[in-house]
Amino acid sequence: MSLPRIAVDAMGGDEGVRVMVEGAALARRRHERFQFLLVGDETRIKLALDRHPNLRAAAEILHAPDVVSGDEKPTQALRRSRTTSMGLAINAVKQGDAGAAVSAGNTGALMAMAKLALRTMPGIDRPALAGLVPTLGEHDLVMLDLGANTDCDARNLVQFAIMGAAYARIVNGLEAPRVRLLNIGTEETKGTDNLRDAAAMLKQAGEAVSFTFDGFTEANTLSRGDFDVVVTDGFSGNIALKAMEGAARFVADLLKRSFSSSIRSKVGFLISKPATELLKHHLDPNNHNGAIFLGLNGIVVKSHGGATALGVAHAVAVTARLLEENLTTRIAADLANVGMETIRNTGRNLAPAASAAAAAPVAGIVAEKNA
Repeated sequence: MSLPRIAVDAMGGDEGVRVMVEGAALARRRHERFQFLLVGDETRIKLALDRHPNLRAAAEILHAPDVVSGDEKPTQALRRSRTTSMGLAINAVKQGDAGAAVSAGNTGALMAMAKLALRTMPGIDRPALAGLVPTLGEHDLVMLDLGANTDCDARNLVQFAIMGAAYARIVNGLEAPRVRLLNIGTEETKGTDNLRDAAAMLKQAGEAVSFTFDGFTEANTLSRGDFDVVVTDGFSGNIALKAMEGAARFVADLLKRSFSSSIRSKVGFLISKPATELLKHHLDPNNHNGAIFLGLNGIVVKSHGGATALGVAHAVAVTARLLEENLTTRIAADLANVGMETIRNTGRNLAPAASAAAAAPVAGIVAEKNA
């Protein structure tokens, strides 16, 4: 039995068609059940497919005359959703022609198009961007929100936690993920009113779904592997993620400089090469590629714009697994078990309806950036 096919925005990313098609082909070689809808310039896709006959046998091409540029504002991209490769890939999910979509294109535009076309699930006010962060533990850390919502209230954070836990159960095979809120301290009195309200709600919610709320955590503990899901607003999450990426690059560059500083250092490098290669593999973002917009009526996965073919293949594999494990159904079941209506008034600042920001036009929700 084959999985529902995956729509791939073949024009997205820094390298475009070549890397996207090669990544899909690599995923197909490892998982023969995958079927694909490759969206973009038909001529260029056909040329790329000539190098990958295994993919050609499992793929259909949907021609798209336009491409969303990396610096294009979401509001501009939305107007061209019917002609761009990104828009048509998402529309294929909406129409049922594909089970999920993968794009390495403009993050803000992808978020805007996906939210407008697929809408949020019942019980979810705002979708969140979730990704995987390497740790010293047995599993990667699920982190959300990574930039889709710069300002969140307590209700949003609780919804993010429920969705993040469902995601962690699938990608990391965990029965009861350990969830924490990102804060400036671990004490219960630390942080904003929204964080403390969210903590109170999560203590109650954790009794109804399969996750354990472990309280607050600080940013300097994210890589230890002591917990499985960390929840924050998109502003703080994006800063924390990029700080971690910068620290990883700093360590790698410092090691490279140190090992090339003298003959003795070069000899030391040869001796320690197996360890440095392991470090390089662990920190390589291609091995953790594939962030997902949780909370939509459909699966849309964001590949890093600079991902290699291996990174794209990893994003595609994550997408297929989420399809196979029925992520959206699991999230819906957890929301029903929690009963957001019964806990929405726990805390000080929880309104009975979705926040005004959630009702704003989609362009106002998405940060106009290219992450």
